[in-house]
Amino acid sequence: MALRVLYLIFVRLLGLLLLLSRSQDTKNVELLVLRHEVAVLRRQLGSRPRLTAGPRSAVRPRPPPPEQTAAPPPRHPGHPSVLAPPTTALKWKQKPARTGRPPISEELTALILRLAHENPTWGYTRIQGELQRLGHRVGASTIRRVLRSAGLSPAPRRSHGIPTWREFLRAQASGLLAADFFHIDTVTLRRLYVFYVMEVGTRTVHILGVTAHPTAAWTTQLARNPLTDLGQQAAGFRYLLRDRDSKYTQAFDAVFTADHIKILKSAPQAPRMNAHAERAIRTIRAECTDRLLIYNEQHLRRVLAEYGDHYNTSRPHRALQLRAPADDPNIIPFPAQRIHRHKVLGGLINEYRRAT
Repeated sequence: MALRVLYLIFVRLLGLLLLLSRSQDTKNVELLVLRHEVAVLRRQLGSRPRLTAGPRSAVRPRPPPPEQTAAPPPRHPGHPSVLAPPTTALKWKQKPARTGRPPISEELTALILRLAHENPTWGYTRIQGELQRLGHRVGASTIRRVLRSAGLSPAPRRSHGIPTWREFLRAQASGLLAADFFHIDTVTLRRLYVFYVMEVGTRTVHILGVTAHPTAAWTTQLARNPLTDLGQQAAGFRYLLRDRDSKYTQAFDAVFTADHIKILKSAPQAPRMNAHAERAIRTIRAECTDRLLIYNEQHLRRVLAEYGDHYNTSRPHRALQLRAPADDPNIIPFPAQRIHRHKVLGGLINEYRRAT
């Protein structure tokens, strides 16, 4: 115990000596930083802090003891404080009076919550109008009560009007291209780099090139290939999402901006901002390159060309309701006896087609 006390005294004295040894300029800088933090907090929280559920529950008064809330003992009917006969009071107890509007059904409550979740910018009146168009007349106060009971705040607090990155990608998927690099190591421990572009809306992958020494000029030259392959479809794309690799130069961006495609750059060390391209890389590795021994650059080109055709024409995608990018949504069921297997990459992957 004595050693612990001496240790604490020594730590306090050492901290005091360090504080006294600091210069006045150091103290002034620390004060400026603290004042800046206070100013930022005041700007974020407002002039007065808001009480959350924790502080409110802490100061909530305790309920009275059970003996204070118990009903008073029954009195004689002739007592002057009894204003109604005992039979009437008994009926009141058995059938309590219902005040206010009748409660809405559970299906309608679920519909209100669904509209609030799917449309964060909709307020009570907007939800009320949508329900009226669907044939349900519900008051705005009832909608407010339903949302409050579910823990949903009003529309300005549910959404600040600025879509999240995921919402932006989902809304712009049909007009979005995503570019990225990934590497493959050969059996001779030589690293090869693959450059590709994905159409996010259809999940179509374009393998543009393979090289052991990627350069900015090589990347810029390959950037013209997807626009040439797309032809008239290139006019439907508005954005190209890429990271901040040094191989993406102004000349690379100029290839796309010439076709009125805006360049979007992901944040440094944030691969999730280009999640669709990263997921395609994981799929290619898990289904193809991780299960093969790549000998050289020519071998990798042939493997990726064959797998890319499978990826775009025969592989089901969850984002496309388990269809391939090139599938026709109106598929005629094939007879089971006429379905044959087609081997891809020497039997590494199987495709099933109708026998001709």
